[in-house]
Amino acid sequence: MKTLIKLLMMAVLTGGLLHAAGFEKTATFRTTKVVMSVEKPLAVGSNTLELMLTLDAKVSEGAAVSLKVFMPAMPGMPAMESVVDATSLGGGKYKADVNFSMGGTWQIHILITPKTGKRIRVKTSVNI
Repeated sequence: MKTLIKLLMMAVLTGGLLHAAGFEKTATFRTTKVVMSVEKPLAVGSNTLELMLTLDAKVSEGAAVSLKVFMPAMPGMPAMESVVDATSLGGGKYKADVNFSMGGTWQIHILITPKTGKRIRVKTSVNI
């Protein structure tokens, strides 16, 4: 009986690890909503972020999107910054390859320039 329970527990834990959740975070600014997601959990190194944009509760098509990813300077360490352009996947989805060079809290500014209207900056942060 104990062996059966152990095998059952191992199966449940293994199944949970195989379906480990990636990363998803929602950031908003006024009527702009950005849902950031990654298939795997964020890690030091290169990460491919997928962004889903909605402006005024409508899917945003054809906007120019870029990301400014940075970590402010700290004692004994200079500031780190990277700016990348996102590519449109259609349907309001965008993709950007971002490199987090070390662990810690990274600030992310998502800069959206819609076809019409003013440029929008949505701010958020992630912990690596």
